[in-house]
Amino acid sequence: MSDSVETLMPLLVGYLLGSVPFGLILTRLTGGGDLRAIGSGNIGATNVLRTGKKGVAAATLLLDMGKGIAAVLIARHIWPGSEPLAALAAVLGHCFPVWLKFKGGKGVATMMGISLGLAWPIGLAYAVVWLGVLYASRISSLGGMSAAVAAPLAALLLGFTAYAPVLALLALLVLFLHRENISRLRAGTEPKVGSRK
Repeated sequence: MSDSVETLMPLLVGYLLGSVPFGLILTRLTGGGDLRAIGSGNIGATNVLRTGKKGVAAATLLLDMGKGIAAVLIARHIWPGSEPLAALAAVLGHCFPVWLKFKGGKGVATMMGISLGLAWPIGLAYAVVWLGVLYASRISSLGGMSAAVAAPLAALLLGFTAYAPVLALLALLVLFLHRENISRLRAGTEPKVGSRK
């Protein structure tokens, strides 16, 4: 198999897996309507939670993580060494799914999944920071952004330096997609988990 194909295939598989909009699908299947017309309009678990369906939100979170893990593990099994490409593509697929005119989620749960898939210690660090900041602040966006920034730092500190560049790139993407949240955080108007937007 040529090098170009070995580069293209993990990118394609990662993107297609990442682009499955589980939040949108599950919300519709459970009678919640179009998730894009609810709350922030985002397709991720935080917005699903605004429908009042905690179980559906939890399922969305796990499935969005799962597609990230799957993308990395499939790439590792079939195209060893291409895991960073698949990881990048999975998060890009979630954030910019072709099926939804490239308007998707903000990548936090899928980045958690690819972090676990790349190296479980990185995923563990991601989870600890995410849950710790979320518990302390009750602000979902702050927890997610903090975890995304922690991932490349964890990769460097824990010896997984080969994964640090792609994780740093994805952290920047997550921060960019949260730019409105950052503005609200600075203004003190970012809603907390459990509050109604």
